[in-house]
Amino acid sequence: MHKYLFIVIAFAGLGLVFAASPISEGNRLQLGNFSISLTVKDIVASKNFYEKLGFAQVAGNLDQRWVVLKNGDTKIGLFQGMFDKNTLTFNPGWDANGDQLDSFLDVREIQKRLLESGLELTTKADPNSTGPAFVAFVDPDGNPILIDQHVPKL
Repeated sequence: MHKYLFIVIAFAGLGLVFAASPISEGNRLQLGNFSISLTVKDIVASKNFYEKLGFAQVAGNLDQRWVVLKNGDTKIGLFQGMFDKNTLTFNPGWDANGDQLDSFLDVREIQKRLLESGLELTTKADPNSTGPAFVAFVDPDGNPILIDQHVPKL
């Protein structure tokens, strides 16, 4: 119980919010739909394992060695040979079903606010670009965080 309370407090301390507001709540960022991206050794074995837990494939391609699985509101991505470590992933512009939102904070604006707050990014989006883009950084414990926008801002 305390471990999970610590995780919630840690996320709150980073300003990560899973609020109903599509853009922000106060000065806290709405980073987008959340999933965990897991690094796997055998995509088929991992997919079969998570299906036994009630997850079903909602996106991806086994031949490309990646799938996204969903169980209720929980989503996990399985990636073979794409990431070095398990990664916290946020997708601006998508709701929990992967449908595009009418209103959301663009990844370039998120990047601007993160940089203004003093965070160091390991990967930056071109601030003059439009459409899909991503930024990446690590938390104080070295856990990778990816903000990956797949849809254009309407």
